[in-house]
Amino acid sequence: MALPAPDYRRAAFLTSAARFKQCPPDEGWEVAFAGRSNAGKSSAINSLTGQASLARTSKTPGRTQLINFFALSDSQRLVDLPGYGFAKVPQAVKAKWMRELERYLQARQSLRGLILLMDIRHPFRDFDRQMLEWGTVAGMPVHVLLTKADKLGRGAAKSALLAARKEASTYPDDMVSVQLFSALKHQGREELTAVIDAWLTDESVLEPEEPDPEF
Repeated sequence: MALPAPDYRRAAFLTSAARFKQCPPDEGWEVAFAGRSNAGKSSAINSLTGQASLARTSKTPGRTQLINFFALSDSQRLVDLPGYGFAKVPQAVKAKWMRELERYLQARQSLRGLILLMDIRHPFRDFDRQMLEWGTVAGMPVHVLLTKADKLGRGAAKSALLAARKEASTYPDDMVSVQLFSALKHQGREELTAVIDAWLTDESVLEPEEPDPEF
């Protein structure tokens, strides 16, 4: 059984949460976007939805310091997580938000998958690997966007993609996938849409498991 694919063009801001306990009810299905402060999360969400100002963008990294929820339907959402790294933010604030991020990723039952954005010129930094570890420990699929792909020539971008997929293959159970993406050129938008559609429409993983006959 499946839900209809969402119409991303109808995405609308739902609410913001400063702490995990302020998140909306943990029901339905959602996909979260995470990445370093300058990876282009908000730009990717705007490109996906075709709305230039749905998610706020800024030339100053670290402006997204809330968990922002966007409704696609009554039961489907996109989530813009705070950019980790938080340029020019005190260390105590960074530590607090990393705890909130970890709690969200590990405890949010409606979270179906994580879109992890990395600047194609600087992929797989320590924070990126930490996010991948959290995702895989939680048994959650992670789809990596190598953003700003337009900054590299075709050959260099392809080489970066191959290298990233090689590193992704070291994670268990094919839980990590990788693609090229450019919000500026809308490159990779169809591939990203297909991934999120699959996560937000397949109800089969939510069906109750058959009881073990041995118990």
